Amino acid sequence: MRKIWLVIKREYLTRVRSRGFILSTVGLPLFSVGIFAVTLALATRQTDHTLKISIADNLGGLAPEIVAELQENLPDGQPLYQVVRTWDRPPSEKKVQEELSEQIRRGQLDGFLEVPKDILEGNIATFHSQSPEDFQTNRDINRAIDNAVIARHLSDRGIYVDNLSDVVRGVELSLVRVTRTGEAQEKGQGLLVRLSIVMILYITLLAYGVMTMRSVLEEKTTRIIEILASSVKPSHLLGGKILGVAAVGLTQYLIWTLSAALIFAYGAAVGSAFLPGTSVPSFRLPASFLVYPLIFFLAGYFLYVSLYAALGAMVSSEEELQQLHLPVTMLLVLCVILSPIIMRDPNSPLAVTLTMIPLFSPILMVFRITVQTPPFWQIALSLALCVLTTVGVVQLSAKIYRLGILMYGKRPSLAELLRWLRYT
Repeated sequence: MRKIWLVIKREYLTRVRSRGFILSTVGLPLFSVGIFAVTLALATRQTDHTLKISIADNLGGLAPEIVAELQENLPDGQPLYQVVRTWDRPPSEKKVQEELSEQIRRGQLDGFLEVPKDILEGNIATFHSQSPEDFQTNRDINRAIDNAVIARHLSDRGIYVDNLSDVVRGVELSLVRVTRTGEAQEKGQGLLVRLSIVMILYITLLAYGVMTMRSVLEEKTTRIIEILASSVKPSHLLGGKILGVAAVGLTQYLIWTLSAALIFAYGAAVGSAFLPGTSVPSFRLPASFLVYPLIFFLAGYFLYVSLYAALGAMVSSEEELQQLHLPVTMLLVLCVILSPIIMRDPNSPLAVTLTMIPLFSPILMVFRITVQTPPFWQIALSLALCVLTTVGVVQLSAKIYRLGILMYGKRPSLAELLRWLRYT
């Protein structure tokens, strides 16, 4: 037991003190939040200067209604859109299009809207510009052409509306999640929590599995494993390595959980201080949202890390490793791909079946619990199947590890692997 503890201590301290652990624990969450915030700010940022546009109205009579819908101002009072010129049923659509495109290239126009003759029959209008990724402008142009077409349809039927925006304005739908402990208003925070849990489980299982695999390969290629195997049993060495890396993962989880709680509490306090009356979305996470992810993470961790450790012991070079670990990695990728099935209908037969498969349950069952907690017997059955599979995989991986760490040269075939299992 003392030797296993020494291996655990070495694996834990080596990784916790590394720059990679510090960057992934502190830098990665901050970087992800920063990227999300910057992307959202840039996508919704309104331009700070007047945009010059033209309209080629091939239908006729629709351009004035579109211009009326584009009456917005910048913070300094200047118009957001300036319609430089409109063409009403131009004789040559192609010639007008070429002329306006050339004006855009020379910087005289920011864009032009081309309205087809049969737009009332459902044909598509086209907005030409040098920056079609401008979300805000695209939304305004789309809204303007929508309202103009709706107004034309209504006027053709003898219905005239002074302010169409008041007529077609929709009604917001408030979402309330009903749980066993009560009700909570849903503003997207539930989906954020669920996706965060899935991505954290996926990233950590993959990262620590690959870390263990590469650690085994490194010790094998540098012949350090021969020295370690002379003083420590291979099974103790594998067990210490797996437990040591597991301790690193739990440390990272603890830091992330405490940091998220502090950031949310700080954000709520700042929002209440500077924006009195602002409602902060309530998370109301039950204890199961913290306990079950931890339990299934441990089961899935031992399952996948054992597989990755066996792969590292089977190969002798980085090239062989790249080819061999892809099938195991794809199992984790499939968990993320299949998660929408759980979110759409968590109690469907397909969703229940997927959460019972041991290779999928460490991620998909946790995701299902956060969407809608299933009966306890299903959770217990899924965990029992996962644990039994993990025990079997750990035993098989230990046998492969015992012989594989001292084998060099050609990668073993399936028949050779079966002989290894019989020998051990």
